[in-house]
Amino acid sequence: MKTLIQKIHVEEHYSFACRTYKTPDFETAWHKHLECELILITEGNGTALIGDYIGEYKQGDIFFLNTNVPHWFRKSQKDTIGSAIVIHFMRDFWGEGFLILPEMKNVAGLLANKNTGIQLQGNLLNDIAILIRQLENAEGIERIQLLLNAMQRIGLSTEQNVVTTAFDSMNSGEENSVIETIIDYSFKHFLSPISLKEVAGITRMSIPAFCRFFKRNIKKSYFDFIKEIRIGHACKLLRETSRPVLDICYDSGYNSWAHFSKQFKTVTKIPPSQYRKQHIK
Repeated sequence: MKTLIQKIHVEEHYSFACRTYKTPDFETAWHKHLECELILITEGNGTALIGDYIGEYKQGDIFFLNTNVPHWFRKSQKDTIGSAIVIHFMRDFWGEGFLILPEMKNVAGLLANKNTGIQLQGNLLNDIAILIRQLENAEGIERIQLLLNAMQRIGLSTEQNVVTTAFDSMNSGEENSVIETIIDYSFKHFLSPISLKEVAGITRMSIPAFCRFFKRNIKKSYFDFIKEIRIGHACKLLRETSRPVLDICYDSGYNSWAHFSKQFKTVTKIPPSQYRKQHIK
């Protein structure tokens, strides 16, 4: 397993990194790094795990992750292509004192929200996508100007959704291997019944020890984690197919309509039928 702490390589003639990661380089383990990350998904779709957030990602999505936010973008299908333009930069790379300038108030405020992850929305999404694509091919001072412009626009805009906050993870490399094993097992088996005894067994922990370990590291119970994966799968089927809602219930790991409906409303705040109406293209 890869270690949780990822080392970002920055070329000698640059002060921060901006490059495209495409399959197989797109596939990374559950990890975090000291650098802030601005990521534009350019190809593929799947599930984003960011701190304690579980949600879908698709082509065109942009996320900004502050320092030390653990994350993992997992493709929906193993044999598909995943690709993203990713910018990695240290919070103070532009030099000591720069962020305290009055003109930097909005950028400094955005960067001050440590352990926070946000997803961009609306017109902001399109504006920042243009800047990221320009930045990937820029040279010299233009790179810094483009990044500064992007951060300023994000800092000023309300078109964003905070997906995780105050996520503090102090995992060792060994603990991270266990977390990744649990996540990988869960995504492979979430459509089938999973017991705590079963999943605790793969970690060689007792059930109480496993529950404490998972809650400490993922900030939610294991069954809440599975619930969000299953409902996310159901949402995808509701959007992308015309199959009956009851069939989708059973094909999302549930054997009770009442239980499915209740959990769906807990996660999305609306019933499945209303969700489908809102997302008909």
